[in-house]
Amino acid sequence: MSGSAKVPADPRDELATHIPALRAFAISLTRNTSEADDLVQEAILKAWSNFDKFQVGTDMKAWLFTILRNTFYSARRKTRREVADPDGIHAGSLSVRPAHDGRLALADFTRAFDQLSDEHREVLILVGANGYSYEQAAGMMGCAVGTAKSRANRARARLGELLGLEEGEDLLSSPATFQAVAGPNGPQAA
Repeated sequence: MSGSAKVPADPRDELATHIPALRAFAISLTRNTSEADDLVQEAILKAWSNFDKFQVGTDMKAWLFTILRNTFYSARRKTRREVADPDGIHAGSLSVRPAHDGRLALADFTRAFDQLSDEHREVLILVGANGYSYEQAAGMMGCAVGTAKSRANRARARLGELLGLEEGEDLLSSPATFQAVAGPNGPQAA
């Protein structure tokens, strides 16, 4: 055996020689040098991570051009589905409050509400949640209107205390708390 047998070179060594041709092809596709450079970089990264799929002995330049072309058209299809919104107006209109805030607020409210006395829960359900007037609630509870008003006031104060609200802070001031207490269609019975 002779020691002059040539060991095949790593095909990755050939990759750099094709960059100028890839860049020219990318510029012809994008018509923008900055986009072309990004496209070439992405194609090279894809080729490098998929070199196990390259068949040694085949045309590497054609393989790289195919990757670049497919990357270009995939990006075009993706951008066709996107909406131009440089000012963020469209995106702002699509935002939604996270649901977990409402669930956490509802859990806090439920724990605090359960700690109220029966009379306080009753008056808050009648007046606060169901929207009955103090006169109607007093009639249902069998007490004077002043007693219903007093119970409702004390119940709200105690509920605020249990929820850790500051002096003057409204129970329904936070949108998450309001959503948890009132629900999407208005006040709900707790």
